[in-house]
Amino acid sequence: MHDIVIKGGRVVDPETGRDEMADIAISGDRIAAIGANLGPAHKVIDATGLIVAPGFIDLHAHGQSVPADRMQAFDGVTTALELEVGALPVGGWYEAQAKTARLLNYGTASAWVFARKAVMIGLELKPGEAPISVMGRGFDDPRWSTDAATEAQASEIVALTRKGIDEGALGIGIPAGYAPGAGAKEMSLICDLAAETDTPTYTHIAQMSNIDPKSSIEAYVTLIGLAGATGAHMHICHLNSTSLQDVERAAAIIAKAQAQGLRITTEAYPYGTGSTVVSAGFFVDPAFSARTGTGYDAIELVTTHRRLDGIDDLKQVRQADPSALVLWHFLDTEDNPRHRALLDVSVTYPGGAIASDAMPWSQPDGTPYEGDEWPLGPDKTAHPRSSGTFTRFLRQWVRERDAIPLVEAIAKCTVIPARIVESCAPLFRRKGRLQPGCDADIVVFDLATIADRATFAEMNLPAEGMRHVLVNGQAVITDGVLDSAAAPGRPIRRGDA
Repeated sequence: MHDIVIKGGRVVDPETGRDEMADIAISGDRIAAIGANLGPAHKVIDATGLIVAPGFIDLHAHGQSVPADRMQAFDGVTTALELEVGALPVGGWYEAQAKTARLLNYGTASAWVFARKAVMIGLELKPGEAPISVMGRGFDDPRWSTDAATEAQASEIVALTRKGIDEGALGIGIPAGYAPGAGAKEMSLICDLAAETDTPTYTHIAQMSNIDPKSSIEAYVTLIGLAGATGAHMHICHLNSTSLQDVERAAAIIAKAQAQGLRITTEAYPYGTGSTVVSAGFFVDPAFSARTGTGYDAIELVTTHRRLDGIDDLKQVRQADPSALVLWHFLDTEDNPRHRALLDVSVTYPGGAIASDAMPWSQPDGTPYEGDEWPLGPDKTAHPRSSGTFTRFLRQWVRERDAIPLVEAIAKCTVIPARIVESCAPLFRRKGRLQPGCDADIVVFDLATIADRATFAEMNLPAEGMRHVLVNGQAVITDGVLDSAAAPGRPIRRGDA
């Protein structure tokens, strides 16, 4: 007898192209069979009129906590990975996560920028500290960000990054935009390490600007050159936000590089607003407005919703709390048709993944919230993408606009991200797919009602339309209701098969 049978749903497996009415039998944590008349089960889920798909894999999730997992489960996510920034020490991060009741599968990259902070300014790396918190530290000594490493320092940075890989990291996080002083020699050594270990890099490009010199396009050309020179798999994070208003040119050169066989992949999230720490160095560039096409009034403090009124205001906020989270409204997708078209380029990029860049949940004083409250109160803040990235994508681009076919859209959320990570963790060959023997990470949703609900005024509203969400064969959402006691999430480390 099977543990669970999901009956009568429209089963979509993007890898095989399956798109048909069928039942799915689950035994333990794996899919046992797909078809009709699969026999009895201890539990039957009626999926009549609903879509049954692989659980979504988020390559770019900074939340990494119980409240973050709960919100992302309503967004269809079953595996949440911290790959753009990463963690150090990696072993300590996994140990800390194992002490929490994680709903979702989880993993991290090795944090190159933290290795830089440790080597260049002696920053103490505390095991288990939240990566976003570490990003805000070292503000008072910016050499880690602005200076090129000496040959000896570069060697130490590579060694620390390698240690993270040895401890199970799923990639190398390279948020180069936060350390623009890093030189080409250092980056080539990091990419040599990535190629040697067949470990993808997850890169926030070094510059975000619509104008030369130091434009986003220059940064993309550099990244492509690193892929060609070293053989590293270079994954480009949030194509939408780092390309700004040059995304069409960026997409064109990425496509040409891919056509030449270079190992380059990318992702995007379906918003024209980004989020980061207020201490991010690119905000204090004297040419910030000219380079990005936005003024300082496009930067909003997450906890108070106050817009900044100039660079002096920014510097005061940075000095008071360098880890404070801000929203950056770099595109006006509500009222500007041209900006909506630019966002489309990144979201619909062929073969590109959808990834949320979900931010951690914060308390009113700006400190991280990692408690057990459910539902989250309105005083908890993050970014709407922390609640509704994948459901927003399915609502707007699939159901409302018919801009992308359903099977292709589901591939962007499942098998495409799985393939990006599977070179260093073969376990991902069982994820992002609905096939016998694959992991029972499954979502059952109503395409007619699926929707993001979170807004910039009310970030704490979970998405709707996910009727059932299973992680490793265990229900975390049943009939649209969260099981607050569920904790089936598992760590995923390098080499896991």
